Amino acid sequence: MTKKQRRLLFASAIVGVAAVAAALVLTALKSSVAYFYTPSDLQELAQLPTGMVRLGGLVETGSVKFAADADASSKDALVDFVIKDTAAKTPVTYRGVLPDLFREGQGVVVEGRFDASGALVASQVLAKHDENYMPKEVADALKKQGVWQETTGPGAKEP
Repeated sequence: MTKKQRRLLFASAIVGVAAVAAALVLTALKSSVAYFYTPSDLQELAQLPTGMVRLGGLVETGSVKFAADADASSKDALVDFVIKDTAAKTPVTYRGVLPDLFREGQGVVVEGRFDASGALVASQVLAKHDENYMPKEVADALKKQGVWQETTGPGAKEP
């Protein structure tokens, strides 16, 4: 084997190993990636996503319903609620303890998968931590819809 053939073989081996490594990384990331949607974004899709998604918006007033055999403090409580934005609504089902800051009218981000009925079965519920904070994805979606209002301090709105 000549020196040129050894170099070509070595370069081919490195390219092959790099391709296998890239394929393994992409396969691992594919199962853990969760795309962010708003209820309006979901309404525009031809079909609901099959993988893990994040859904952000406001908890609709009057929509929080606990299962008959559970209450809000139960570790395994089943709760149904609706997340809305200015144009659309998406039903959500969650089993577990809700965050202390979870309430109707509150901004939330939930992560989960859609079931056959079109409801999001959430594996995680995140609520904002104070009156000024909102997840970046939710704030960007509200800005895109033209309903975002900037604040300069607690409760102050810019003209």
